[in-house]
Amino acid sequence: MTHISVVAAIIRKENKMLLGRRPDHKRHGGLWEFPGGKIEEGETEVDAVTRELLEEFGVETVSVGKVVYECRDPGSPFLVRFLDVVIRGKPEPTEHTEMSWFEPESLPTVHLAPCDARFVSEYLLGRPA
Repeated sequence: MTHISVVAAIIRKENKMLLGRRPDHKRHGGLWEFPGGKIEEGETEVDAVTRELLEEFGVETVSVGKVVYECRDPGSPFLVRFLDVVIRGKPEPTEHTEMSWFEPESLPTVHLAPCDARFVSEYLLGRPA
């Protein structure tokens, strides 16, 4: 199966991380996710995350780190790549139904999209799935 690359931004403020709740009509609707989206043809990961964060939250991307974790979304062609991102501006959700800042330790109790849940468990908290 070919894959479609997706970027997911790990945005930190103090000891919290920014997540958005997916609209009900989309895949994994109602679940929380790290913001981002599909890499369009001709885009780099940096281009894609910069575009997505501007579209979804109206913020400027200051810096983008390397991919720290990747996960295949079960039952789809999506390969989700997580990277650290620093932003400027106050995020306001335009595509998500809501957004919130979460402490990493609280994330296992949040209803996350499948790859986001694996990222939290395996990478952030170091617990094998």
